Amino acid sequence: MNFITRAALMAAVVALSGCSTIKYNALEKVGIHKRDLLIDNVEDTRDAQEDAQEQFQDALERFGTVMTIKETKLKKAYDQLNDEYEDSEDAAEEVSEQIAEVQEVADDLFIEWAEEIETYSDAVLRRDSESKLLNTKARYVEMLKTMQDAEASMRPVLATMRDNVLYLKHNLNAQAVGSMQTKFTELEGDIGILIERMNQSIARSDEFIREMK
Repeated sequence: MNFITRAALMAAVVALSGCSTIKYNALEKVGIHKRDLLIDNVEDTRDAQEDAQEQFQDALERFGTVMTIKETKLKKAYDQLNDEYEDSEDAAEEVSEQIAEVQEVADDLFIEWAEEIETYSDAVLRRDSESKLLNTKARYVEMLKTMQDAEASMRPVLATMRDNVLYLKHNLNAQAVGSMQTKFTELEGDIGILIERMNQSIARSDEFIREMK
């Protein structure tokens, strides 16, 4: 089954199935298992983090332009910064949603794996499967931690953005821009940390995907 057909089937089943069991059973009938879903969700999370990186970087550049803008253009600047903040908030929400999907499928996969191990009659095969489960869970936990660290680093960035947008909204004058300079420096540092953590999480996700495949 080619990638496009698989993707279309996955999208259709996920959209129509309100119950996880129904969804998994339907996908398994066309050869798509929880392992495949987990890999796909990790890839989606990685892509969402890359998009968030770009959005936060764009927002930082937009905030930087406000530091030298003339008073007559402050209203336009506010509108632009507010748009960047809202786009950044949406990007952060997408990352959080993708991480939640990764956790859901991973939990279901590991539960199923552990339950199936109990059905082995061959002790050697059972021990080997148990070892593989423990190793896979350990790699997953490390990857999830980097994802969650990157997710957490978005919160102070968004808070600083929101404060500056509101301050500019309430004080549309040259003095407001001057007062924002200190906060901009803080924001610049926070986004630098955010991008570094995102890079770590993306690298860990790529490593997990390679090992799972």
